[in-house]
Amino acid sequence: MTPESIQFLVAMVVYMAAVIVIGIVYAKRANKSSESYFLGGRSLGPWVTAMSAEASDMSGWLLMGLPGVAYWCGLADAAWTAIGLAVGTYFNWLIVSKRLRRYSIRANNSITLPEFFSNRFREKNKLILTIAAAFILIFFTVYAASCLVTCGKLFSTLFGLPYIPMMIIGAVFVLVYTILGGFLAESASDFMQSIVMIVALGVVVTLGVASAGGLGAVFENAGKIDGFLDFFGLANPVVDESGTQLVIAGVPQFGEAKPYGILSICSMLAWGLGYFGMPQVLLRFMAIRREDELKRSRRIAMVWVVVSLAVAVFIGIVGRQLFPTVHLTASASENIFITMATSSLPPIVAGLVMAGILAATISSSDSYLLIAASAFAKNIFHGLVKKNATDKQVMLITRITLIAITAIAMIIALDENSVIFSIVSFAWAGFGATFGPLMLFSLFWKRTTQAGAIAGMVGGAGMVFLWKLVISTLGGAFAIYELLPAFIFSSICIVVVSLLTPAPSREVEEDFEAVKAGE
Repeated sequence: MTPESIQFLVAMVVYMAAVIVIGIVYAKRANKSSESYFLGGRSLGPWVTAMSAEASDMSGWLLMGLPGVAYWCGLADAAWTAIGLAVGTYFNWLIVSKRLRRYSIRANNSITLPEFFSNRFREKNKLILTIAAAFILIFFTVYAASCLVTCGKLFSTLFGLPYIPMMIIGAVFVLVYTILGGFLAESASDFMQSIVMIVALGVVVTLGVASAGGLGAVFENAGKIDGFLDFFGLANPVVDESGTQLVIAGVPQFGEAKPYGILSICSMLAWGLGYFGMPQVLLRFMAIRREDELKRSRRIAMVWVVVSLAVAVFIGIVGRQLFPTVHLTASASENIFITMATSSLPPIVAGLVMAGILAATISSSDSYLLIAASAFAKNIFHGLVKKNATDKQVMLITRITLIAITAIAMIIALDENSVIFSIVSFAWAGFGATFGPLMLFSLFWKRTTQAGAIAGMVGGAGMVFLWKLVISTLGGAFAIYELLPAFIFSSICIVVVSLLTPAPSREVEEDFEAVKAGE
């Protein structure tokens, strides 16, 4: 290893040690019971609730995936995605958070999302619980894989070592940490990591703009690429058969900008719909200690989200001017944040900034693993297989499940050419369409039935796969992001099936009215 690599390693080991200490501090509290382990005993304050929700949501995608999209094809895709996410974040906090916090307590003190849906409809056969838990396992395993790809790319780029061993080391670290501390440790470290992430973004973009000659120079140079700074056009890298951008006389080649119409805009804005079904965010709403603190959390969350998304997109724009020929594939472009940090900072400081990527990855992957494990251990094992299981048995199954999910995620992440943005977009669509419409209808439409809920979940998830794998290949208008048609189809399924089936029981309607009256 080079002296620079050693300094990178020292800085990141210091960061990892701090994360482990947090896990140890919270381990005793977390292991008191399954409720403490999975939901922290509903004890989160407003700052931790807000910052941990957003850090666990954004993952390494914020520091690698989003800047990579902006670097590769310009402003439009990245900016409209960021706008959709910001709007979705606001409305999720505004209309879902309070009612879900209240309803989850009314619904037999539910501590997981499948448990909430099941208790909301007072189901005896546990069909909703089983289906919801199964989909969480599927989509969070894919999500966890995206985080492991991030770890592998980060360590491989920094230390010049093979991708697969580096990815495995990252996976083992995340697994050990998640097993150790549970939800409280995860939320506390996510709070710290959210600060690291936004500081890292700020430092890198400031130094990048200075190196490029100021904001005027950045925009002037970016404007020379057809469509690069357009909201209604998309830059078009000229690539060979392997997907590598052509470079002539040291200049990366771009063709005529592609049009970016209303369907493309709606497709990217649809990312915001995903928030209504994101378990890692929804659980923070359920875990806050007092409902009246959610308003403050919303304000904190919005400031963090808007600033971090805007800076992440701008890093990609600046990076294209500073390093126009360094990253010549869509996959490689996701390393632009690393390139900018390591080229402009002393190695030890760059190592700390690189910890921002590690922070983003850990803050998400531990959430994904924990929620997926809880879906199996708490909802399927305890809820269906062994209803008289002790807390100790549930915790044991949780840890076994964590290992199994991590192993599957590692298999998915073996391909170092995976594009993080693409992996995340599919899992995001899966959660958004499977749980988003159901969450909204469960909270705000009394007539929603158990059958309607099941139809909505199955219809939404099925449409994500169908649209992504089959319909989108037709191109044209059918190439839109699968979340939008799947979200609409899931909503239609819920309404139609609910109206065609008997109304909910009196007890279910009384629960709904009691929660509604509490506003």
